[in-house]
Amino acid sequence: MSLLEVNNVNRVLTDNNGAQVNVLQNINFDVQQSEFVSLIGPSGCGKTTLLRLISGLDRPEGGTVKVKDELVTKPDASRGYVFQHGSLFPWETIRDNIAAGLRVTQGRHFDKQLVDRYIALMGLQGFESAFPHQVSGGMAQRAALARSIIMHPELLLLDEPMGALDAFTRADIQNVIYRVWQQTKTTMILVTHDIDEAVYLSQRIIVMTPRPGQIKQIVTNPLPYPRQRTSDDFLKFRQTIQDLLDFGSHDQLVTDSKEKAK
Repeated sequence: MSLLEVNNVNRVLTDNNGAQVNVLQNINFDVQQSEFVSLIGPSGCGKTTLLRLISGLDRPEGGTVKVKDELVTKPDASRGYVFQHGSLFPWETIRDNIAAGLRVTQGRHFDKQLVDRYIALMGLQGFESAFPHQVSGGMAQRAALARSIIMHPELLLLDEPMGALDAFTRADIQNVIYRVWQQTKTTMILVTHDIDEAVYLSQRIIVMTPRPGQIKQIVTNPLPYPRQRTSDDFLKFRQTIQDLLDFGSHDQLVTDSKEKAK
């Protein structure tokens, strides 16, 4: 049995003029336990909408989303969600942000040693007492990741968590996510516009079409871990994904973090 099953999902939204917009159409895929899958496609194709449906923050007009064969109808602690800007509590320290979920589930006597382990895992030692506005964007995203993963979710949903970061910080957070995934075996689904990012991290890549979002192809990544971004095999597979995205027709796709840094 798959951990996640998305069957014949459709989503229709209403725009500012009251018109119906078909955002997702006939979406079908599954995700296995401990798998790393990326969703990639042009802006507006419904990637984030699909992630919200999986999280339970939204409901489809048609079709079903199931986790462990149970219908997803609302958010649940078993499904962690990391937003593009982290959404840390600005009035709490980095340590307190990471421990936020534990305080809710375990009360005042939460496992402080566990928090220390995740601070170390994320490389945040020395910044435990800092507030979010006192650390870099990359550090804030590390804290947001730690806050989600410390709750041991069965499924971690990553909604472009590196989208607002510079190229160097982005590569660093990619390595952090890879390390956490390797150590925790948490199932992860990443929404991204960045082909390099998807190729570097994913076991499978779900390529989506422009709106209405449909699945154009699901591609298995043949590259062994750890991956070298400049290897011939990496660049060849990167080109495969780029060709599927019809890059020349979709200028809004961000395909190379080096280009973004120029």
